[in-house]
Amino acid sequence: MTTEQTPTGDTEGAASPAPAPAEGTSGGATEAARGAAGDGAAEVSAGKAEPGAHATEAADGDRDDAGAPDAGEPTRGGRADEADASARTPSAEAADDAGAVSAAEGDAGGVESGGPTAEAGGTDSAEGAKARSEAEAELAAQRVERERIARRKAERQGPVESGGKLSGKAADLLAAVRAVESGEKAGTPSFAEAAPAPRRPAPEPVRRPEPVPVAAAPDAETVGAVRAVLAEGGAPEALAPQAAAALGEGAEDTLRADPWQLLRVAGVRPEQADGFARALLGAECRPDDERRGRALTVWLLEQAAVAGHTALDLPALTEALGKRAVPDPDEAVQSALAEGDVLVFQDALEEPGARPAAARTDEEEEVPVRVLAGLERYALAEESLADALARLVNSVPKEAEGPWEAAVAALTGGAADLARQVAGHGLVLHTGGEAARAEPAALLGAARAAGLRVCAVCHTPDGARRFAAHLGEQPGGAVGTVAGLLSGASGPGRDAEGALDLDLLIVLDAPQLDVEAAAMLAESLPDGARLVLSGDPAVLWSAGPGRVFADLLAVPACPQVASRVPDPGPLGELVSGIGVGELVQVEAPGKEIVIVPVRDAGEAVHRTVQLVADSVPRAFGVPPEETVVITPGHGGAAGTRALNTVLKERLNPGPGRFGGFDPGDRIVHSPAPGRTVPGRVVRADAEGLHLECAGAPVVVPRELVESRVRHGWALTAHQAVGGRWPAAVVVLPGDAADVLTRPWVYTAFGRADRHLSVVHGVEQALPRAVAESVAKPRTTRLRTLLRVQLPPAG
Repeated sequence: MTTEQTPTGDTEGAASPAPAPAEGTSGGATEAARGAAGDGAAEVSAGKAEPGAHATEAADGDRDDAGAPDAGEPTRGGRADEADASARTPSAEAADDAGAVSAAEGDAGGVESGGPTAEAGGTDSAEGAKARSEAEAELAAQRVERERIARRKAERQGPVESGGKLSGKAADLLAAVRAVESGEKAGTPSFAEAAPAPRRPAPEPVRRPEPVPVAAAPDAETVGAVRAVLAEGGAPEALAPQAAAALGEGAEDTLRADPWQLLRVAGVRPEQADGFARALLGAECRPDDERRGRALTVWLLEQAAVAGHTALDLPALTEALGKRAVPDPDEAVQSALAEGDVLVFQDALEEPGARPAAARTDEEEEVPVRVLAGLERYALAEESLADALARLVNSVPKEAEGPWEAAVAALTGGAADLARQVAGHGLVLHTGGEAARAEPAALLGAARAAGLRVCAVCHTPDGARRFAAHLGEQPGGAVGTVAGLLSGASGPGRDAEGALDLDLLIVLDAPQLDVEAAAMLAESLPDGARLVLSGDPAVLWSAGPGRVFADLLAVPACPQVASRVPDPGPLGELVSGIGVGELVQVEAPGKEIVIVPVRDAGEAVHRTVQLVADSVPRAFGVPPEETVVITPGHGGAAGTRALNTVLKERLNPGPGRFGGFDPGDRIVHSPAPGRTVPGRVVRADAEGLHLECAGAPVVVPRELVESRVRHGWALTAHQAVGGRWPAAVVVLPGDAADVLTRPWVYTAFGRADRHLSVVHGVEQALPRAVAESVAKPRTTRLRTLLRVQLPPAG
């Protein structure tokens, strides 16, 4: 790779080698800290970071996240920072869990991680007044899925068991749950041990018929009543639509009876809800109020979901409640359990080499367990996913049938190995980089030629385009996106029972599947269908909660096919080394990789603009609109906000006539939580902001522009995952040293097809992050659930 010395003038940025990199200094750290505090991204008390939070998290809450637009902060009318689904994930230890939950508190408004404040309304504009948009259909599908999960909860015969008996607080909490489920009085639960209930077999899923209905937005009368309550309590009246949507019918009465329910609105923080409660309740507002403890319990679990968890260890949850001035955290958790707001589970802690808990007899020694608390939405989605995967695995004959034999015979090499496994198994995992997509593409082509009903979906439209190129066709028909398939906007359609009309579904970019999307996909497949999950396990995990692909790879319950097709060239060699923890020196005779050393954040911004606007187009013929800038966060002197400001001024100057946007601006649009689609501004009128995203027209209403659209010359790695550009400029300012991880570097460097420039100001922090800073763990239950239901694959 080439190292470029920082020039004094405006010279070509990818041309000449130079001496060793200059020492990088953190010129933007102070400004980043000020920006984080001003945007409300990290909570600071008396000049110190909240206990348990990592120091860097308190200093800069604007780091890389999984979302696009910033959500408005409710108390100041400003913009709250977005959540970091990777860097803020807490460790498995209780103290770290609690710390990361508190560190994520200011970031609840992130569009991709938790949804923008405006997202609660659940409405968006389509191409025309009569056509329902893909985003609306997707959100409606998610709502119907949650209703289905609620029905499943009512059918539950007992708590999920995957361990032995408990004692102490854990036993008390579990007993409280059983008492509530059995109909006993919630206020005086019985703490007697209940006999473990056998796990029920995987049922046939309740499938969703088509078309998916779109829920109506709150009516004007309800919103007006909520607005009056908010004004009385001193809360911003602009929160009324979101509060009405989040709390449903009778929202104004709910807020009067329990002001802390304001925490149900995305972006509202505990101190703000406390102020609202003091204004409404007066002297009756106390820290030990049962309503406050219950609402904070739910809120902390929601923040854990923003950070990627589907549940939290009980000690971590109670510790976090204590830091929120809840006098009796255990009582707060029990109150939330009694109201049905929270579920509690006990999961076996399997030791390496030990027999699974489900295979032990009553006489054998009981295994240690951990107690987890989780929100119903994610806990039951995880259980639904495990049930659906077990059904797929058990419904496929082990011997290949006629069409599958023909598909296998038509392939060679790695594609044939993949086809043989798919022919005899309902669930197959396929791992590999960008070049490895050729194998599932060959499988899809052979299966289609054999007369099988097939479909492949990717995380982004760009991913669908690249996958379709392997087939020599355009996206559409057999190739689409996950969102399009779930919403019904694309794909094969559904049969009379609501199942997808498919024999084979291939899901690319599988690491980006959150637990809810994965559950909806698996449950939509009919018995006998094959599901292939394919992706690169080294990239960043999903924006939403869960780590579905990683959990499945950790459970030997289905075949795993590792591709032997490497990504080519110097870029492929560099990224492959990062994947195994080595930042190797790569020969790049064509200057495919260039290192640009900088001393501070200001110089990093200057060199980035120079590379995008002049050097890369002149040296490689890649225009600015085909170059992506990737930086670790939104805030700070070299974050996406600062970089997009200067890039707009250089590449498309204008007054920002519509919410800061002008025709020709590069943007990213977030139609739903967890999704960002690059595009450009076409025009603006009374209808809203007209965009072109992935070749399709999109209209964003005026009131949603701020929360769903942001400039897109510079992105975070989470926003860029799933896409690739001819050239990428990765910016590493000095104040980003402590937030770099191997998955982040792997993802950012891997977005380039032809050329990668690294604006380098972190010195030895980069190789240290690649070698030592692996993905931070997420607390999930999928592995435990799958071990109970599925035997190890032979």
